[in-house]
Amino acid sequence: MTEIRLYSTATRSKERFTPLDPDNVRLYVCGPTVYDRAHIGNARPVLVFDMLYRLLRQVYGPDHVNYVRNFTDVDDKINARAAESGRSIGDITDETIQWYLDDMGALGALESDAMPRATDFIPQMVAMIQDLIAKGHAYAAEGHVLFRVRSYDGYGKLSGRSVDDMIAGARVEVAPYKEDPLDFVLWKPSTPDLPGWDSPWGYGRPGWHIECSAMAFELLGETFDIHGGGNDLTFPHHENEIAQSACAHPHGEFAKVWMHNEMLQVEGKKMSKSLGNFITVNDLLTQGVPGEVIRFVFLSTHYRKPMDWTKDKAKSARRTLRKWYGEVANADRGGKVDPGVVTSLANDLNTHDALLKLHELSTRGDTATLRASMRFMGLMGRAVPGWVADSPVDEDTTALIKSLLLARSEARANRDFARADALRDGFVAAGVIVMDNAEGSTWDLAPDFDVTKLEALK
Repeated sequence: MTEIRLYSTATRSKERFTPLDPDNVRLYVCGPTVYDRAHIGNARPVLVFDMLYRLLRQVYGPDHVNYVRNFTDVDDKINARAAESGRSIGDITDETIQWYLDDMGALGALESDAMPRATDFIPQMVAMIQDLIAKGHAYAAEGHVLFRVRSYDGYGKLSGRSVDDMIAGARVEVAPYKEDPLDFVLWKPSTPDLPGWDSPWGYGRPGWHIECSAMAFELLGETFDIHGGGNDLTFPHHENEIAQSACAHPHGEFAKVWMHNEMLQVEGKKMSKSLGNFITVNDLLTQGVPGEVIRFVFLSTHYRKPMDWTKDKAKSARRTLRKWYGEVANADRGGKVDPGVVTSLANDLNTHDALLKLHELSTRGDTATLRASMRFMGLMGRAVPGWVADSPVDEDTTALIKSLLLARSEARANRDFARADALRDGFVAAGVIVMDNAEGSTWDLAPDFDVTKLEALK
């Protein structure tokens, strides 16, 4: 069986992954708060952990992996969106969840095995909070329930922070009902115009952190294999999840492995509305950037490195994919996933290296294996994507390019450098990218390919 090695934030090292139960490998990933379209930064953890999900299914079998990704559908941002739009909270969350599923599906992401909504697990959250109060790890005050951070000795280990340092430098809410500034909310009161549920502490709603602990316990048990998310969640969200889960279920370990992806930039700058570079997934799709191209760009950078979305990367990805799709269009569909691709991904999800393996398959002309490996990596479905049909690469164009490459080779052999240089410059002007290597020449088309300029070189 393939050995998988993953970097765990908790131990700050890459370790061999050994599931608690190979017949039931369990993965939990924090999902979105559903009040608006997902931006491309939201898509990064989806694609990272989709690739992990695919790897685990490949190694342990599709029926032996249980992937849970939640939806936060009770939150102050959702309440604010409802108030400003005049729409019901249910309409907003239903619509946004479908947007999210559609957009992530367009990027080739598989749907998780379970997609729990926080509002469906309120009784479990209330029960967990009651248990934490009974054990002395939480207390009720003025309609709120708060977790006693200092009651848990391990607080701060995941993020590498000490409680004293957090007190000195943290921006935490200092409320009169808190025993300690670091204590965080498990339950808070609601007014009649806000979502709420009856509880032992009055009409109210849960805090953010408790929902993931309750849902993970209910669906995966007190100990499961992997917990993932963006590194912006390491503190305080995941730190708080660990604290309340460890105290509620002291005989469990919550998550054995913690994985976090790095953040995303746009054209070298932090994405923000103020900079005018805020992009949603739907924006790109609407602009005609295929989902497979977006996925390719994301997978080109290792998940633990900052990623930069650029137009040039998207253009390059489109060229590469168009070339590969042309190669695999009529390939044998009985091919197997390349073991080298699996090995690359088993090395802490090295998607960059896995893509290099696909390049090697293309160079070797192993189209059956290339097709199967592309499907495995989510870069194509059962057929070549429809957008490739708009490609100007047809048999006549291919034959013309090959004949011109042969003419250039002959001109070089005959020391007719003027003709060779003219063909080289003509390729550039026509948008044909020629790559020379020891085995010969390969080519691809740039987005600005102009067949008339190419024909003028005959």
